[in-house]
Amino acid sequence: MSKQQGAQFLGPQQREAAWEQLQTEQFDVVVVGGGVVGVGAALDAATRGLKVALVEARDYASGTSSRSSKMFHGGLRYLEQLEFGLVREALRERELSLTTLAPHLVKPLKFLFPLAHRVWERPYMAAGIFLYDRMGGAKSVPSQKHLTRAGALRMSPSLKRSSLTGGIQYYDTVVDDARHTMTVARTAAHYGAVVRTSTQVVGFLREADRVSGVRVRDCEDGRTAEVKGHVVINATGVWTDEIQALSRQRGRFRVRASKGVHIVVPRDRIVSEAAIILRTEKSVLFVIPWGSHWIIGTTDTDWNLDLAHPAATKADIDYILGHVNSVLVTPLTHADIDGVYAGLRPLLAGESDETSKLSREHAVARVAPGLVAIAGGKYTMYRVMAEDAVDVAAEDIPARVASSITEKVPLVGADGYFALINQTVQLGEQYGLHPYRVKHLLDRYGSLITEVLELGRQTPELLQPITDAPDYLQVEAVYAAAAEGALHLDDILARRTRIAIEYPHRGVNCAQQVAGLVAPILGWDAATVEREVDTYRARVEAEIESQTQPDDESADALRAAAPESRAEILEPVVVVPDRV
Repeated sequence: MSKQQGAQFLGPQQREAAWEQLQTEQFDVVVVGGGVVGVGAALDAATRGLKVALVEARDYASGTSSRSSKMFHGGLRYLEQLEFGLVREALRERELSLTTLAPHLVKPLKFLFPLAHRVWERPYMAAGIFLYDRMGGAKSVPSQKHLTRAGALRMSPSLKRSSLTGGIQYYDTVVDDARHTMTVARTAAHYGAVVRTSTQVVGFLREADRVSGVRVRDCEDGRTAEVKGHVVINATGVWTDEIQALSRQRGRFRVRASKGVHIVVPRDRIVSEAAIILRTEKSVLFVIPWGSHWIIGTTDTDWNLDLAHPAATKADIDYILGHVNSVLVTPLTHADIDGVYAGLRPLLAGESDETSKLSREHAVARVAPGLVAIAGGKYTMYRVMAEDAVDVAAEDIPARVASSITEKVPLVGADGYFALINQTVQLGEQYGLHPYRVKHLLDRYGSLITEVLELGRQTPELLQPITDAPDYLQVEAVYAAAAEGALHLDDILARRTRIAIEYPHRGVNCAQQVAGLVAPILGWDAATVEREVDTYRARVEAEIESQTQPDDESADALRAAAPESRAEILEPVVVVPDRV
């Protein structure tokens, strides 16, 4: 294992070099899937000294890993399901990320749990949160604090007086999931992994009875290549069964997709100094501060349609509004919503007919010689899941495999972050930015902030805000294309930034400007710029229209009809005979 200087710059040059490496090198581990578990496995394997390749059909975190509740949490509600081991392990992972691995991305967050029932609920919830704290929840954050009704209403004045009898304050964390996943991928590249998006697995290679690699297709131009590896790790989340079918091996478990929908509303619609957690008849509802917005969700329903683009329906949105409005003095309406997103949880099937009760534990299996599958779990547990997958994969690697060390490996941008926080004013003076803007950038890039701002020093106008998305600087779009692996407008507007959910125009109003900024880096001519803008606009229009539909089938039909930004992606992949 060695640090590859500059390798964490995931730009066009790296992408072309990676294509050559995929074809010509023998890898110890080939990871399929660029969600948080896949990039985590790539980082785990690379830091053990293994030769690693990772391929992703779309973009880093383009599936479930960009559509979560944005929390790096222990799972307080899993205590009720008596999953003590899961909660304890998740709290340990939360602590690691908060203090060591990703302090620039994972932040403490104060929560209010409103108590609605007298007598029994306070001791019941207090005992649960006490257990949560004792398991590790209160190491780097304060422990629980009890509030009277008046105290709870002072903390969250938007709550109806009649909706609560008191409250309990406790702490969890918040994270920009898409940026975190992309940063794990960059860290894996930093330690020598060959990582490449828009690279779809279309088949498996075999030697006798064992899997010996994968066949891949470039989703931008249709080129194909063979990637050789001693072992392949299938870390594709809700696509696990689809990739399993390609391998022509019988799986050890099946994955069911559960749809979770969130809405995003302006911060001034709810007056509260803390996040709020509400019990529902099925699960819980989170109201989470997100910059100048609140994220409210989630739903939990079975999904059997398009895995790439799950669609939110009017019924999903009404469900969220109905539950949150039951406790708000001033109800939210559809007109208050700036953004909506839907994601799919990969749940291990076979436990129950109700998706909310399916296990959030993960499973790892050696499906065949040379092929390992991992699925289930929750975002917070990505590092443990990755470690477990590589441990199982080690059986197929000829050389001795070292133990995992990722609990000691900070993500890129973590080293030096705390010192730079103390230099916020000086950085602002150096680059002509308000300290508030510098703090915002530090919480997105950590100590990589100077890489971003140096692009602005070369071209000062890049340090101006994006016209119709002023929370972001123009240089952030440029950096996304030059260093963070973004290939399309959707990658930039939906994942490198969160413009797609933070503005009522969903990114349409700034698509032309952003396309113009990244065109020189990505080699786009005028026709490509126009196609990118048109494709993005069509995607947004389809999403907004789907959110007016009454059911999944009609919403899915509208959303699936929108054009793909990756022109050569195959859906579905046709299973063809394996080449011996």
